Parts: sequence; structure tokens; C-alpha cells
Amino acid sequence: MNGKYVAGFIVITAAIAGIAMYWKLQESTHYTPASFQKGAEIELTLIESGQPEPILVDQIEGITAEASPLGYRACFHTPLSQAMLTETYKVYEKPTPLIAPSWFGCFDADAIGEALEKGDAIAFLSKANVSPVDPAKPAAPEIDRVVAVFPDGRAYAWHQLSPVAEQ
Repeated sequence: MNGKYVAGFIVITAAIAGIAMYWKLQESTHYTPASFQKGAEIELTLIESGQPEPILVDQIEGITAEASPLGYRACFHTPLSQAMLTETYKVYEKPTPLIAPSWFGCFDADAIGEALEKGDAIAFLSKANVSPVDPAKPAAPEIDRVVAVFPDGRAYAWHQLSPVAEQ
């Protein structure tokens, strides 16, 4: 009889420890708040010059992962219209928002992806070959920063493999 209680205690303790380790190692440890000061603003790539330039944004929050160049996510609002953006900046082919950690609630990759498929949102190339978080490391030549903009100004940014890398 006492063995059942001991075994039950061990199983419950192991389950709690497993959940805690998952949360710490997979969901929260590797992410830090992203910086958006001068030089790290949200940018879009111009059609004419092919160079990225900062755009107007507000209500911005973001995260980045030191362990992976794909860990960047941002949520923000822009007063710029989709019509103006499509005339000025490069539209991004094959946008694929990547899942964010569950605690970063403003970024819903499934909803963003669905809106992009339906045409409710438009994706733009923010910057090709983005630099990693650590400036001592070389730029990632196959990682693009992508920005999706909704008609009401809600916008989301993430890193993804460039279409060239996926071939």
C-alpha cells in the first residue's frame, strides 16, 4: 500500500519537473526583448533602390532569440496604408509566419498566415540577409525579415528562411 503512494509521488513530481523544464528551456530562456532604437527600427525595402528604410510605427513590442536567427517576432501598428506601402515597398513572396512562444500573446502565426492567404494582410520584405543579434557574428544570408500589414494598421514582423534557401 505504501509503495503506491511513493510511486504516485514520484510520478507527480517527475511530471511537474518535466513541465517546469519545458517551460524554462523551450518557452522563456532563449528570448529577450528586441530593441527598436535608432538603427534597429522596423524597416521595409524600397522597390526602386532595393534598400531598406525605417517606416512609421507605434505600439511596438518584440522579442528575439540569441540561440537562433529565426527567433525574432514583433507586433506593432503603422499609420501607413496598404495602398501606399504596395506602391513604395517590395511585396514578399511566400510569407510564412513562424510560431511564437505562447507567452508572447500579440503574435498569432496561424491567424497572420490565414490572413495572408486570404489577402486580408499583405507581406513586405523588411530586410534580406538580416544580421544576427550578436553583431560579432556574420549576417545570415538566407534569413529574411518579413512584415505583414493589415488594413487597420496592425502589423507583425518575423524572420524566416528566404525563398532562395528553401530551394
